[in-house]
Amino acid sequence: MTARGEVQFLVFDVESAADGELVSRVKYPGENLTPQQAVRRFRDELLAESEGQRDFIPYTYQLPVAIVIGKISPTYELLDLISLDEPHHRSPMMTQLFWMGWEHYKHPTWITFNGRTFDLPLLELAAFRYGLSLPNWFAPKTKSFDQPRNRFNGRYHLDLLDILTNSGASRFAGGLNLAAELIGKPGKMSTEGDMIQDMFEEGKLREISDYCRCDVLDTYFVFLRCAVLRGELHPDAERELTAQTYSWLETQQEQFPIYQQYLAACRQPSAKESMLEPGKSEGH
Repeated sequence: MTARGEVQFLVFDVESAADGELVSRVKYPGENLTPQQAVRRFRDELLAESEGQRDFIPYTYQLPVAIVIGKISPTYELLDLISLDEPHHRSPMMTQLFWMGWEHYKHPTWITFNGRTFDLPLLELAAFRYGLSLPNWFAPKTKSFDQPRNRFNGRYHLDLLDILTNSGASRFAGGLNLAAELIGKPGKMSTEGDMIQDMFEEGKLREISDYCRCDVLDTYFVFLRCAVLRGELHPDAERELTAQTYSWLETQQEQFPIYQQYLAACRQPSAKESMLEPGKSEGH
């Protein structure tokens, strides 16, 4: 267990699936649909509305089915990577552990990719559902800008998508997959986000957790590059941290074989993607 004072950032990602019982009750009352039938019908309706483009059910009907968190030191070192309540992945327990962890480490900065619009709202709603109290997160008696959940308060939540789009001024087509690919990381491998619902219904919780682990790793490496972009981390330090993380993942491969697949998919950025050489990164 990492000592409390060593953690300054928590990089996380959530995978979720529709609550079929809730969908059946709210969307199709009195029709006696099974959870699977209700979800299938809802997805079919979304496909029809989007002319076959999208069947993702809104997060308000979803539950977390995997939450993976990377613990990061003040010097940007990845200290640990955990999947909450593994192997059970019970939604109430994961939600409780998520918010307890933030309190335990004295309110570190959440690091996400598009967590502003999905991951954190999902986990706030889960806390609402399960009756959890989050007074330090909402801080209702604090000035609006100082409240941790204020969308422009980067002290408590740094959404990397906000950095890359100037807080939504532009559109970042390609998402985390593209951002990871740009810096030589795997991005999406054998699993895509739109597969999670089917995987959940098939009971593939370990596979979902593994997918989430890889998303957190991608997010961590994008976080490092954003720190370089913002002048908070030297490029040489990024390279050292990357190599160090690769070495750590190698030691974890026996317990988590997905890391072997992840490492095998990493590559050196091409000349078009990286113009700087080690030791020549200060522009003079």
